[in-house]
Amino acid sequence: VQLQASGGGLVQAGDSLRLSCVASGRSISTYTMGWFRQAPGKEREFVANIWWSGDRTNYADSVKGRFTISRDRAKNTVSLQMNSLKPEDTAVYYCAARANKVVSTSASEYDFWGQGTQVTVSS
Repeated sequence: VQLQASGGGLVQAGDSLRLSCVASGRSISTYTMGWFRQAPGKEREFVANIWWSGDRTNYADSVKGRFTISRDRAKNTVSLQMNSLKPEDTAVYYCAARANKVVSTSASEYDFWGQGTQVTVSS
């Protein structure tokens, strides 16, 4: 599976961005999909994930109520809608796929990774 993330950019605090992740190589319809982020000097951290069925989601406390993860099974894509962005959301955002229906928030348990897209939020 190859993952291609896009949609990052430079925005002001309070603005919105929508990240997209397109999968190729095979269908991700049975995969758990997640978004992670990594700020300079920090470890990669969990942001959100979505069940293979698409009917359940999980979020980090820091983004709950502001970010929404979704998937389009027909298009083989996963998206992350980010609203009310804060400077502390600044990071490189990665989409990831876990070839297992058991959901995980641990980066080490994801099998495939995209190249990352930079999100910068100015105050």
